[in-house]
Amino acid sequence: MGKVYNGLDVINHSVDSNKDLYVETSQAIHLRPEIGNQEFFASKTLVNLLEEAGFAVDTGVAGHETSFYAVKDSGVSGPTVAFLAEYDALPGLGHACGHNIIGTTSVAAGIALAETLSETGGRVLVLGTPAEEGGPNGSAKGSFVKHGYLKDVDVALMLHPAGKTSLTSETLAVDPLDFHFYGKAAHAAGSPEKGINALDAVIQLFTGINALRQQLTSDVRIHGIITHGGDAPNIIPEYASARFFIRAESWKKTEEVAVKVRAIADGAALATGATVKVERFQNEVKDFVINSVLDDILKTELEAVGEVVSVEKSTGKGSTDAGNISYEVPTAHGHIKIGPDDLIAHTNEFREAARSSIGNEAITKGAKALAATGYRLLKDSVLLHQVNKAFNTAKQAKN
Repeated sequence: MGKVYNGLDVINHSVDSNKDLYVETSQAIHLRPEIGNQEFFASKTLVNLLEEAGFAVDTGVAGHETSFYAVKDSGVSGPTVAFLAEYDALPGLGHACGHNIIGTTSVAAGIALAETLSETGGRVLVLGTPAEEGGPNGSAKGSFVKHGYLKDVDVALMLHPAGKTSLTSETLAVDPLDFHFYGKAAHAAGSPEKGINALDAVIQLFTGINALRQQLTSDVRIHGIITHGGDAPNIIPEYASARFFIRAESWKKTEEVAVKVRAIADGAALATGATVKVERFQNEVKDFVINSVLDDILKTELEAVGEVVSVEKSTGKGSTDAGNISYEVPTAHGHIKIGPDDLIAHTNEFREAARSSIGNEAITKGAKALAATGYRLLKDSVLLHQVNKAFNTAKQAKN
């Protein structure tokens, strides 16, 4: 009688036997960086892998042309584990956040875990979520939530490249707002009194926000740019605009600050005689509901593949639309080492690390750790109950 393999053996064999294919996939996506909602090559490349592995894949879901929803169903009742795939690049910097690794790792983990479904039952999903870096119609995980794609999911998992391997960290919520001011054009020298200066309203907006900062708690971040300031200095600008990110440690607080910023915009319009329109140019991004039980499982599996997991708290906080997912289902957003400890994301050095030999190795290790985490939850209903209990407790603490 031949050797009987358990689920973890199946997972490891799946990842190892496809290692070269996954590295080639990551490198190909790295070589052809595409910004948010334009990831046509990356999306198709990952979809092809999933379809060849027997997943049923719907593309262009949740209002994003480059998104996908891939499912492998055992046909037997059981939990649903979802892996979150990102694959957008940064404007000008390419894959300086390593999303080529994220997308490939999540697909590899999904394929590996799906090979155990005959033993575990349940379903495996891979959610292809464009534009994590934001931009128009960005942060697609928020769209997946709004369109109901998380309703039947029990847990969501992903790993992000970093300088150190670590667990889910605290993040900031974001309200992404565009401010459009409308005035009246006039000759700036000959008849300035007949114009209404929309650019003055934008400048008043910046001045008002600067004054507001002294009344805000230290976790709040408000940062913006002028996206249009007029057409010529001898024409009173009839249109001007600005774009701001408003961030805070919770979505509730972010909304409260955004109300104050909107009031400043109204005041700037009133003071200058302009009118203003405020709109979100992408999905709002929520802070993260951290699940300590789920993180502990992921930590064990990361250590099992040889990673040293740092438990130091990050000194700075970023934002991720995986936070939106974490409000719906238990979610882990761990990190895996691809370079030196002091590696900083969104830099040329990070972009090079994302195609390095260490980065390639992170795909294999990460896929095994993610799939093994999912396998334990598909197999152990008591453990999954503990994860859900921790989720409910953590989410209640956010309110």
